[in-house]
Amino acid sequence: MTEKHSLVLIPGLLCTADLWRDQVAALSDIATITIADHTQDDNMPDIARRILESAPPRFALAGLSMGGYIALEIMRQAPERVTHLAIMDARAVGDTPEDRQRRIDFIRLVEQGSAFKGVTRSLLPTLIHPSRLEDDALTSRIFKMAEDVGKEAFLRQERALLEREELTSILGSIKCPTLVLAGAEDKLIPPRIQREMAVEIPTAQYVEISTCGHLPTMERPDETTEYMRRWLARTPE
Repeated sequence: MTEKHSLVLIPGLLCTADLWRDQVAALSDIATITIADHTQDDNMPDIARRILESAPPRFALAGLSMGGYIALEIMRQAPERVTHLAIMDARAVGDTPEDRQRRIDFIRLVEQGSAFKGVTRSLLPTLIHPSRLEDDALTSRIFKMAEDVGKEAFLRQERALLEREELTSILGSIKCPTLVLAGAEDKLIPPRIQREMAVEIPTAQYVEISTCGHLPTMERPDETTEYMRRWLARTPE
């Protein structure tokens, strides 16, 4: 019997383990899965260190959105511990000035507000494909994740994103089997940026999932899981 992978999954901003619900269920035959905690610290190095402290000595690693940024920081700190890497709807380049200003404005808005809405219906078009906006089963899960993360953890996460370093310099040194997966209609991280990142990683396979926005693990779970299964089947050099 083939030994199971140790697989660490990192959620995105305002996301919980539910982001990976379908993958946890479908990949349990080949992987022992841990969902990382990315809610306790307000900077990327400390978030990565906390995850590394609780992770197995060697493990496969997948992160979506903010989780992808954290995964790259883990690769900067401890690449020798990662057997396989998957980056979904994330980027190694830094925020644009416009992105930074939006984060600053959002932090101020949340700090000043008495009620924390997390993800509002007005934000959904930036997260999921237009065809899913009336999918109550999906949107209710997104709202619930943000509610469960809460205001204080969100502020820590957003501050960590605001101060994150550009990590393009490490891409060429990544040696483990790597998957870069993008939703073809991702409005937050355009596929072009993700494709350019994949080109810089010697071991990367790049895939786009059609009719999909920023949350492929939830929007297109079966396709995402199948790509992850193939990724985990790749043999490290």
